Amino acid sequence: MLDDQAMAEKWIVRVHGKEYGPVDIETLREWKTEGRLLPGNEARPVDVDPAAAAASAEKALWTTAAEIPGLFDVGALVPTARRPPLQGRRSFAQILAETFRIYRRGFFQFLCLTLLVVVPSVCGQLITAWMETVPNVSVDPRALVAGAFALCMTVFTMVLWPVYIAGVQILTVEIAAGRQIGFLTALNDAVRFWPRVAVLCVFVYGVFFLLAIFALAIALMVVAGASSLWLIFFALVLLVIQVWMFGRFFINVLFWQQFTVLENTGVSDSLRGSRNLARSRRDLPWFQRPLWRGAFIVSIWTVFVLAITLGSEWAMLKHYFNELITTQDPQALLQKLTAAEQARGFNIFGFGLGLLQRFLQPLLGIAFVLLYFDSKSGDGGDTDSSRARSTSANGAEGE
Repeated sequence: MLDDQAMAEKWIVRVHGKEYGPVDIETLREWKTEGRLLPGNEARPVDVDPAAAAASAEKALWTTAAEIPGLFDVGALVPTARRPPLQGRRSFAQILAETFRIYRRGFFQFLCLTLLVVVPSVCGQLITAWMETVPNVSVDPRALVAGAFALCMTVFTMVLWPVYIAGVQILTVEIAAGRQIGFLTALNDAVRFWPRVAVLCVFVYGVFFLLAIFALAIALMVVAGASSLWLIFFALVLLVIQVWMFGRFFINVLFWQQFTVLENTGVSDSLRGSRNLARSRRDLPWFQRPLWRGAFIVSIWTVFVLAITLGSEWAMLKHYFNELITTQDPQALLQKLTAAEQARGFNIFGFGLGLLQRFLQPLLGIAFVLLYFDSKSGDGGDTDSSRARSTSANGAEGE
């Protein structure tokens, strides 16, 4: 019934104070599919009298595209009314400061959300560490049960990871807007996004994993052909291609989490919107563009993770490197490295630093949510709205 009513209506869309239309619901759906119309764009039915609406205190003239019946999913999580107010463009330092402020205000909720993925992961690590101390692992029933339990915990962590990603987005939006939201409420909202986020997690992390394998294969090629200049040259060419592929893919998926959860878009639309937003704002200096700000945020987090990892594993990595240089036989090298790993035992210092990293990881998600909204605010607007403005203008001229 609502859909039939919407089909009979025509709408006018307003972007940055300029109106386009009237257009029917089918045209709006085309714009939505192509990424030209966002849920937050202003819209009104053609049959609404602007003068009468302005005189009435109870009836608003403009609504949002998200409220048009039959256009967007009625269960969309974050319509314009629930988004944080879009302020003027903030500096990079202001985004980082706001990130820590939001994390501090919602520390309990972020902590509970992190525990969802940390607890099963920690259980799996502890069981694995215990298995390494048990002799005759292959014939010990206790070790077999422990191995199955560790595998289940790993799978459980992977299953909960999409909920964690969506939960960070939801909590950040609500806290940034100054609203109180309980952990269970945020968790319930996050579960609704599990299918799409899970699909994108498999795709995004899978591609990055394949690129990492490609880089490892190049490194092995260089080591194996150290005496051949042609092989080294070929490996360097492959390395350049690998870096180019990594950079292109990084740009395309920079904001996929925000589009999937905050815009409630599908898999392909999320990737398209992420790519367009990352490449937007080319009128600004390069260091103020979404792409480079996102790269800076990722770089800061990567340096932090590397510092934690190298700090706890430096002695073992140094030993591995010495063995790699001095041992020529691959089988003997593998045996030495395995023996050294078993002799080291459980690294409690590294385990503690790993927990610290996991508990601080919501900061990365918070920073990207703020960067996402900041990139879509200010002069010039967001990429999709800009494209909607230019395309809608052509449609309006056609009318």
